[in-house]
Amino acid sequence: MVEDGGIEYDVLVVGGGINGAGIARDAAGRGLRVLLCDKDDLGAHTSSASSKLVHGGLRYLEHYEFGLVRKALAEREVLLRSAPHIMHPLRFVMPHDSGQRPAWLIRAGLFLYDRLAPREFLPASRAVDLAGHRAGGPLKPAFTRGFVYSDGWVDDARLVVLNALDAHERGAEVRTRTRCVGFERHARHWVVTLEGDGGRKRVRTRCLVNAAGPWAGRVDAVASGAAPKAGRRLRLVKGSHIVVPRLFDHSYAYIFQHPDGRIVFAMPYEGVFTLIGTTDLDFTGDPDEVAIADTETSYLCALANRYFRRQVWPSSVVWSFSGVRPLLDDASDKASDATRDYSLGRDSAGAPLLSVFGGKITTYRRLAEEATDWIASSLVSARPAWTAGALLPGGDLFGAMPDKRGVLEFDRWVAALQRRLDWLPPGLVGRWARAYGSRVDTLLAGARSLDGLGAEIVPGLYAAELRYLVRHEWARSAQDVLWRRSKLGLHLPPGCADAIDAWIAAERAPSGGVALGVPA
Repeated sequence: MVEDGGIEYDVLVVGGGINGAGIARDAAGRGLRVLLCDKDDLGAHTSSASSKLVHGGLRYLEHYEFGLVRKALAEREVLLRSAPHIMHPLRFVMPHDSGQRPAWLIRAGLFLYDRLAPREFLPASRAVDLAGHRAGGPLKPAFTRGFVYSDGWVDDARLVVLNALDAHERGAEVRTRTRCVGFERHARHWVVTLEGDGGRKRVRTRCLVNAAGPWAGRVDAVASGAAPKAGRRLRLVKGSHIVVPRLFDHSYAYIFQHPDGRIVFAMPYEGVFTLIGTTDLDFTGDPDEVAIADTETSYLCALANRYFRRQVWPSSVVWSFSGVRPLLDDASDKASDATRDYSLGRDSAGAPLLSVFGGKITTYRRLAEEATDWIASSLVSARPAWTAGALLPGGDLFGAMPDKRGVLEFDRWVAALQRRLDWLPPGLVGRWARAYGSRVDTLLAGARSLDGLGAEIVPGLYAAELRYLVRHEWARSAQDVLWRRSKLGLHLPPGCADAIDAWIAAERAPSGGVALGVPA
């Protein structure tokens, strides 16, 4: 419906990564008419190529970024409570040797890390004798002491999708595979030309939000007609990760320091793998074409081999991924030292324009709240911020409000779900519980037997789940399903993608009842 003299939307958000999806969700929840669009899939780039951590950023303390660390630490438990199915606490082990910072300095840093923000349920840090600790077994004998501290794990790609889904359920329109190819700024509105499956279309919006990630500088310059201002210039940094067969059989993760000062994580991944990353390299190419370099693979393998008894080589790598982080250019000498804080470019020289520069997964909700506060003020909308006390879709395991029970009693909830769905393979129920939480019942759509799930399109992936992903989560290809909505691509044999693409094409055909990937 077109209202207010032809203005279809209050807010058009360019960019379907975590910041764009978060802003769309917050704005829709305040009653604003929102359109979120991305030229590719949701979270197709930086937001699905992170280290998968909800963390304060322990290493940022040595750069004196206390404000950023405090802000991120305050968000840690807020996020964990909001979506306990796709997030969970994670204990990190930091081995120590004589070549690193003195033990007393690390202990002091962890003491500060524990106290910069309140903790309700995450345990405090402590020193540990690795010779007698389970996490010490996979390490080389030289590492006899270390430290343990708390942070959190997140399925980053699903976090993006759940924010977009919540936005949609609160009234937002979400269009994937839709480019913004033209911007016309007027005194009180924008006219934006969109290009997607249905051709070109011009829409009018009262406010434009540029959350285009690595492309944010380009969008800001085109939309505003001006060169980037000081404090709004981006430094593009490539971060790469490798996945290898499991190097340890316990639930702890490791944080390793390379002799060059960089930090690398090694974490349990998908049950039978270990995730190792990340690198930090300045990037000047096309963000659409980013990929790990051989030197990065060798670097990560060498660092893992410095610590682990079991050695890995480039030939051990079963998967790798790279993303381009759009960091604020603070003139740091090294890419690894560049700030992970964010800046919001607020432009009121005509219809409002808000551009997002920088940021990290852990602070996305705070960033979105701050951005939407300004948007709401600019559009004279009085509804207050709300996301700090809200659950993401599927997170209502023990009630309608965020609660630590979802975090601390998640395994109990899964066990109850498996008893209720005892006609399903336990491994499938476990995977669904982590991916969909309480939305498992929406996925089942009333099915009460394995036959009710429809055909098994590829091993462990039934028609019911694919239909849910197409109709509710904007999945349009096997790539969306295998590497973003899930990580089934790591577990399935070659050739499965073709079968999934064929099924999706048939489902989305006119007779299938799904048009343009918009949820039913």
